[in-house]
Amino acid sequence: MTRWTVRRHRRADARASLYCFPHAGGSPGEYVRWSDDLPDVQVWGVHLPGRTTRRAEPPFTRMEPLVDALVSAVSFDGPFVLFGHSLGALMAFETAKELRRRGHAQPHRLIVSSCPAPPLMPPARPPVHALADDELLAEIERSWGESLDHLRGDPDLRAHVLDCFRADFTLLERYRHEPDDSPLDCPVTVFAGTEEPWTPRAGDWAAYTRGPTEVELLPGGHFYFRDGRQEAMRALRTAVSTTSQ
Repeated sequence: MTRWTVRRHRRADARASLYCFPHAGGSPGEYVRWSDDLPDVQVWGVHLPGRTTRRAEPPFTRMEPLVDALVSAVSFDGPFVLFGHSLGALMAFETAKELRRRGHAQPHRLIVSSCPAPPLMPPARPPVHALADDELLAEIERSWGESLDHLRGDPDLRAHVLDCFRADFTLLERYRHEPDDSPLDCPVTVFAGTEEPWTPRAGDWAAYTRGPTEVELLPGGHFYFRDGRQEAMRALRTAVSTTSQ
């Protein structure tokens, strides 16, 4: 275990490890709690600089150095699956590519969640990461569909949360996929909420692997696993278990 990964339970006899890359502004805590629903899986949350116990470290705002630092620090041993939600899906995808470039073990499966395949739409003008604090907070509420009124009464927490979001939106809006002629070899599973507008393009991820690509639509929106945790955990359990057999 390094400062880049956290877990809730230690499972020495796990059939596979699941590394979860969080969404923009997210932390690993939401994802490591999934270990309660995946008793035979070692669930790891990827812990990025600039948040929670790594708050004093500067956050990354570019994908390449982030992935380089992560892959240099974490040993991906045994059967393992990479899962990324939203921005985290791009991190997981680029991590799989960097592992291959270095000649390291490949994930047994890549699970990309609620994220269209590259190339992404051009960033908005003005970019979200450049918005003033009040505008950024309003944009997060609009995009996430959740009220963040609790932040307005706590200036310190508000500043920290917005710093995390601003760094992650910078990372997303600066991201440019570098096309190559070598798709991944691992299977790719695409999860998306049925209410997300991009779901008709979910199959586009097939262009990035020589392995099979599966698409599973789950009831709900961008955070479908909050809307219907039981159904989402069933799908995740199936994807990991079929990988590690």
